[in-house]
Amino acid sequence: MIAHPCLFHFSTDHIHLAVDIPALSNHPRVGICYASLYMDLSLEAYRTIVKSVGNRADIATLCRVSRSFRYVAERALYNTLYMRNVYETISLCDTLAKQPRLATLVDALTIFLSDAEPSSDSEEEEEEPERVDPPDSYWSSIAQALEQTSNLRYLNIHVNNGSNTSSAWILDSYWDHHLVTFLNKQEDLNDLYIIDYNDFANPDTPTADIPIPPSSSLDTRSLPNLSTLECTFSEAATAIVPRRPITRLKTCFSRTEIVEKRLEMSNLFSKVKQSTRALLSLDIADSSYTEAFSMELLSSIVNTKATSSDLRYLGTLVLPIAGRERLQFYGLLMRLPQIRCIEVEVSEWIPAPSSPPAFRALASELRLYCPSITRIVFVNDFDRTVVSAVDGVCRIDADISPDILWRES
Repeated sequence: MIAHPCLFHFSTDHIHLAVDIPALSNHPRVGICYASLYMDLSLEAYRTIVKSVGNRADIATLCRVSRSFRYVAERALYNTLYMRNVYETISLCDTLAKQPRLATLVDALTIFLSDAEPSSDSEEEEEEPERVDPPDSYWSSIAQALEQTSNLRYLNIHVNNGSNTSSAWILDSYWDHHLVTFLNKQEDLNDLYIIDYNDFANPDTPTADIPIPPSSSLDTRSLPNLSTLECTFSEAATAIVPRRPITRLKTCFSRTEIVEKRLEMSNLFSKVKQSTRALLSLDIADSSYTEAFSMELLSSIVNTKATSSDLRYLGTLVLPIAGRERLQFYGLLMRLPQIRCIEVEVSEWIPAPSSPPAFRALASELRLYCPSITRIVFVNDFDRTVVSAVDGVCRIDADISPDILWRES
């Protein structure tokens, strides 16, 4: 039925859908009441209509309208998933586990387990949040869902929960067969972010000293497209980096004793050499930053082709205080031909630089020796200040987030 020269109205027992045909390629007017369609549209028209429906509940309704709508709407629903509520997570994971066809549509997945469920919008005085312990089925349902999500490209896992996580194998710093089985199935994953806020690994008992059974070893053909890796423990990096096209790596040293830390560094770099691509970005955090070890780390980076030839971003290193040592530091940086951004610790300086003129002066000094560097991040007692060089002039850059620089360099 045509009730208006510019509108087609499709209606059945369940829905009435009005589509503004002349504007279909731009901003169609889509009204959903109770629906189902008689007329077939082009695939692009279906996509445009679904894109215009912002409410996920309405998109879910479109899945039941017709096969063509289901094809497009399901991809819109399952492409990017953010799981926060414990019981909604279980329900959604059960759906993915029981319907592998839907699981293969998932491109990006974020799992968030916090100390408490999200609070309401009430303006009443906030109370101390009560810990929400996930039921026993929480982790098993996630495990079953992840076994089916074989087309993931982005995986983010956040755990900020003090409850018993013995079943949280996906965050286990030891590479057991559950985690390996999941990773071995991922062919499209290019960005992997595994982070935990609980101390699962005992620094006094390095995971590298514990034999890894063959069943817990990654298949050499798994994760063929993984290029960005962020992980809390360097052991995870050493397990994943070899034979994969890793170009951006963020990790952390676990050891505190200098001898053990040197061994950890040596092991990490031996694995980085086995990456099929040279690193563009390297960010290694440390529990205790020292000038002497930073110089050793920088020397290793400079003398390793995989970490020196194309490196754009480097963090975090202690900027030496004494002039002679600082010149040696600059001399090593000059051997990184592509370096564009560096993050340096200045917390031990007395007095520590804290004013914009002080940061600009240090940035200008560094650029005298390394003019290719156009951005410097200064870290002073966990406060981070970004200085950018624009047309040769250094200025404080408050608009940039230092947390993403390693990904964008």
